Amino acid sequence: MTITIIRGNDPEATRRILGALPDWFGIPSANEHYVTAAATKDSYLAQVEGTTMGVALVDRHFPVTAEIHLIAVAPEHHGTGAGSALVAAIEQDLRDDGVRLLEVKTVGESYEDQGYAATRAFYAARDFLPLEEFQGLDWDGPSLLMVKPL
Repeated sequence: MTITIIRGNDPEATRRILGALPDWFGIPSANEHYVTAAATKDSYLAQVEGTTMGVALVDRHFPVTAEIHLIAVAPEHHGTGAGSALVAAIEQDLRDDGVRLLEVKTVGESYEDQGYAATRAFYAARDFLPLEEFQGLDWDGPSLLMVKPL
């Protein structure tokens, strides 16, 4: 299986992928926010044989900083390297554009959940460092800000 990363917007694939991940993306209004964002934000798509099976959305807050707004891979493609390929493509493009710091927010460690523990481990394995945990930032529970120098 060959994973290809392309730049492009694919809201419908985003909807399909998020719908297949209810343990991570189980709030319909939040999913609709991501689907709407997938039409306009900088987007990276992981494709296999032309079918989008992973998506990442990126925000540029300042010329030297960026944020992974969303990354999601269809469950049948977890562990295939699709998520890593998305992160690597984002990082390379951002480095080439002079970005020096990449951030991501996820559910904080004080909220015990195996899925989000795996999410934090995914980012940690890609050299993201935990910076600070906030309460009530993106939801009612804890949000963890992780950063990576580029």
